[in-house]
Amino acid sequence: MRRLTYCLRLARRFRQSLRDDGWARTWSRSLLWLGMARRGQASSITPGITGSLAFQGGAEVQSFWLESARMSGFRVAAPPRLAQRRKVALIGDLNLPQCRKYRVEQLAEIFHEAGAEYIFAHYEDLPRCMDILQDATHLLLYRLRGSPIVTRHLYEARRLRLPVLYDIDDPLFSIPAYAGYGNMAALPGDMLQGFLAEAPFYAEMMNIADAVSVSTPALQEHARDFTCRPVFLRRNFADLATLGAPQPNGPRAGDAFRVCFASGSRGHEIDFAEVSRDLARFLAGDSRRRLVILGHFDRKHLPQALRQQVECHPFTGYAAYLTHLSGCDVAVMPLADDLFNRCKSGVRVIDAASVGVPAIVGKVSDMQAVVENGVTGRVLGPGRDWASALEDLARDPALCRDMGNRARQTLEQRWSARLDLPVVDPEMLRWIAA
Repeated sequence: MRRLTYCLRLARRFRQSLRDDGWARTWSRSLLWLGMARRGQASSITPGITGSLAFQGGAEVQSFWLESARMSGFRVAAPPRLAQRRKVALIGDLNLPQCRKYRVEQLAEIFHEAGAEYIFAHYEDLPRCMDILQDATHLLLYRLRGSPIVTRHLYEARRLRLPVLYDIDDPLFSIPAYAGYGNMAALPGDMLQGFLAEAPFYAEMMNIADAVSVSTPALQEHARDFTCRPVFLRRNFADLATLGAPQPNGPRAGDAFRVCFASGSRGHEIDFAEVSRDLARFLAGDSRRRLVILGHFDRKHLPQALRQQVECHPFTGYAAYLTHLSGCDVAVMPLADDLFNRCKSGVRVIDAASVGVPAIVGKVSDMQAVVENGVTGRVLGPGRDWASALEDLARDPALCRDMGNRARQTLEQRWSARLDLPVVDPEMLRWIAA
């Protein structure tokens, strides 16, 4: 019976998406969801997490609004009383596991530190979204584009006189960022056209909201070209779940020096190409060395001569990802230098530091802010030799472990939940408290 109910909900969801977004977008989203379901990554829409998805709730909401209007109760006389408490309701796209962790779930720790209540829901779960808005004092919209469903949430939020904060962690609103994004070359050509077509709908949400929050200083600066709203910085950080990751004890097993390259989404073969020759030269120096690739990666981009020294693990859950990562000696995090990549955050450095693994990064993105050069890892400028940096660590395993331990300590001291910079712009908290 439960399976039948679940299937009926999915069918209703599909029909609603057809009405709202048309065949092309509905089919694309369906294929994405099916792929995530096969990999066990679609938990964000399960009843235990966000409530039951039920698009038919739209009719019930409209009936509620109509009845309230007839009874002269539609207009709320005053905004929620804020003297005693704050309660932030987040409504967002929860389908991407890393985004959900760093931009949705870990906010609970920030708001707990600030003495505010916090609750969240998947934006397509209309009944739950309507429910959590009723006693909220603020609405936070995460990574949403303009759509009929989101318009309903905004309609109710404005009826309740809630201030609206819009949060985004990639320049999804920026056609210039997509136009120069090198990773798109590894994806089907029609995907770029789709992203370009979507960009104005994300920019629209930024300008409908009262304020905006973003994940990096570069993204903050770029967002100001698209909105006159206040743009706050709220970086990703190491939450309790990340800091609770098991730590390796002593030297890692075996005598092979293991270098990790993690790819959380498709297209990072372009970033890998930035250091592929240096990595090939480093691996060729000792047949026992290994390159460990975690996540999405097309092996045809690897030099044939080195494939025997490469170990690949497909995209998986966060705990398994950290387990694989903890078995490596160092993580390399190259990025092609383009506007989109400059806006990226340091989450991969945070992940590596949480399991005591130092990182070698370039000067593209906010990763360089999380790494203290020569202490918790290496920051290499343009034209620097990544192979030499790896050789230095491979020749001195004790130095490598010491860097990893310091990276973990710095994570706890500087990059855990806090109410000031570098994690949170205090102006954002003052805006919520005002």
